[in-house]
Amino acid sequence: MAVTLSESAAKHVANFIARRGKGYGIRLGVRTSGCSGMAYKLEFVDATEDEDVVFESHGVKVIVDPKSLPYIDGTELDFVREGLNEGFKFNNPNVKDSCGCGESFNV
Repeated sequence: MAVTLSESAAKHVANFIARRGKGYGIRLGVRTSGCSGMAYKLEFVDATEDEDVVFESHGVKVIVDPKSLPYIDGTELDFVREGLNEGFKFNNPNVKDSCGCGESFNV
């Protein structure tokens, strides 16, 4: 499968990279955290590591480390605005349960 960006997320990432003046893409991964076990980590990157898996979605590169891939394979990263709030939303088909605050999940 793959990790993808919605059109809205791709535009947001591309605009941020353009304002930043440099960047290769966005790294999506997971880390152990929270009450449900895992949390997403998201960062802009300027280069990839040899073992990274690179996907491209709407012209933006999404970089995933091989240890995170089994947990987020098939995920679509969306960028949503709800009222005065805006942010990334992770549509991950692997999630079995998530905590009440929405900060962590398990598969």
